[in-house]
Amino acid sequence: MFVRELNDALSSVKGAGPAVLARLARLGLYCASDLLLFAPRAYEDRSQKRLLGSFAQGPVNCTATVVAHDWFGFGRMRTLKLWIEDEEGTRAALVCFNRAFLEKQFPPESRVIVFGSFEYKYNDLQSANFDIDALTDGQDYRGSGILPVYPLTEGLAQGTMRKLAARAVSLWSAVDDEIPTSIRAARGLLSMSAALRFLHQPAQEQDAQHARKTLAYGELFYLQIMIARRALERRREPVARTQNLAAQPGRLANALIERLNFSLSADQLAVLAEIRADMSGDYPMARLLQGDVGSGKTLVAFLAALDVIEQGGQAAIMAPTELLARQHAETAASLLEPLGVRLAFLSGNVADAARKPLLSALGSGDIDLVIGTHALFSADVCYKNLRFVVVDEQHRFGVLQRLAMGSKGERPDVLMMSATPIPRSLALTVYGDLSVSTIKTMPKGRKAIITHLAKQGNESRVYEFVRKRMANKERVYFVYPLVERSDRLELKDAEAMFHKLATEVFPEYKGGLIHARLSEQEKRDTMAAFKKGDLSFVVATSVVEVGVDVPEATCMVIEHAERFGLAALHQLRGRVGRGQLQSYCFLVWSENLGDEGKKRVMA
Repeated sequence: MFVRELNDALSSVKGAGPAVLARLARLGLYCASDLLLFAPRAYEDRSQKRLLGSFAQGPVNCTATVVAHDWFGFGRMRTLKLWIEDEEGTRAALVCFNRAFLEKQFPPESRVIVFGSFEYKYNDLQSANFDIDALTDGQDYRGSGILPVYPLTEGLAQGTMRKLAARAVSLWSAVDDEIPTSIRAARGLLSMSAALRFLHQPAQEQDAQHARKTLAYGELFYLQIMIARRALERRREPVARTQNLAAQPGRLANALIERLNFSLSADQLAVLAEIRADMSGDYPMARLLQGDVGSGKTLVAFLAALDVIEQGGQAAIMAPTELLARQHAETAASLLEPLGVRLAFLSGNVADAARKPLLSALGSGDIDLVIGTHALFSADVCYKNLRFVVVDEQHRFGVLQRLAMGSKGERPDVLMMSATPIPRSLALTVYGDLSVSTIKTMPKGRKAIITHLAKQGNESRVYEFVRKRMANKERVYFVYPLVERSDRLELKDAEAMFHKLATEVFPEYKGGLIHARLSEQEKRDTMAAFKKGDLSFVVATSVVEVGVDVPEATCMVIEHAERFGLAALHQLRGRVGRGQLQSYCFLVWSENLGDEGKKRVMA
């Protein structure tokens, strides 16, 4: 049987009672295959002896004798100390927080095996993070070998997790190999049974690495099979085409190009030609259009949609947020309605009174282009002749949402767009069933965004800089990771900082607040005022990450920048630099920034 088909209940594992099963469920572990494939986050090498006197070189791993018990604190805070002594006579204290039961388990004169990190504290060598076991006859410090360290949840101890995983391996690890023998031999991979055993019970650390390599290859193997099947499914039978767009572009698209007050870039023309070649081919298009923020992807999508509309088909453009979808709809109204294109906007917030006639018009073909959120593919939405689907910021949608698009029409052409850069090799791996087009150049006149790093505490210099920009009628974004104050996180929040910026820092300028908890109408009104120039600055969360287009916005200030991912930082910075003016992005980082945060901010 395949490991992915092992649906045996975990209740058959000794020690997995109702309470433990509930905790395993919090980790996403429900059946045998879940537990077998639950990879440790690290491994502890307990095969090497290290006495107490060598604690600075790594975790102590040795046999010792319990020489005394001691207590400190009062009442519920009363805590046990076990004093131990190793073979060299070095003494140390084991601080047993919430482990008073160890007093009876390890009385004085007990022989034990101790593993843990030690340090000098309060003039004593001690550890509060340790494992202790009774030493049995003939056993030494090497008895544990290499032990897995699992991700845990509250109430689930590391020892319990190790026992459950070991029992699962004993019960179920004899599984069939999913990877053909010839491929395993060529790639130097383990059998599935060996990989599962070494994942949880490696004899040496190299065994665990070999197991991880085998299991990772298996995941990629099935990903590629799934991608190949999707590509074959799309080519199961040809589709009827009424016009060869590659040879003769549509009249409507040409009319739009003539109305523009700028010329398309060479990259825009090139990717448009690739899209038209796909839309003239024998099979439905499936293409990913990459391009940096502001490179002109949406205009290319509009031109392709016009080609379909001219042939009597319908087009749909889906965006991840209502804010971005409405912006696309407003842009489409200014560009496409003068050409006679019948437009509509649909989201989950459209009232029933307007929704019913809109759905009726979609079903009868009286709407050429509909723009909206995932509501475009709700069960009650029907199209007369959906031929072209555009998914903006495609990485924000799940697989099932993307699959739902194709079910609304007769195998429509699909164009996915993303401003998050994906290296070509990775794109071919993850989107192997898609053709990839890339817009590398920005529109003429755009200037590179100048990015500055600022340490928390130096915000006043940033504020003075952006004040000069606002005095020049330019506009500014301030972005924070939280909507409101958190008792657990010492981070600035949007609501408190809006009040501070509006009343203390920039009282001479009018600002607005925008975050996900506000209604869609409030968010629209704030962004409309910002775009019009009635607001000089906007304080926001990452809700402005995608699609907001205000050419007069020239400064983006991101506080606690280390709390945002690389893609989010890239997208947020892309909210400025969308006009002819020089634009700036300030990443304000915290003093206690870790190594990973530093790498992200520096990148």
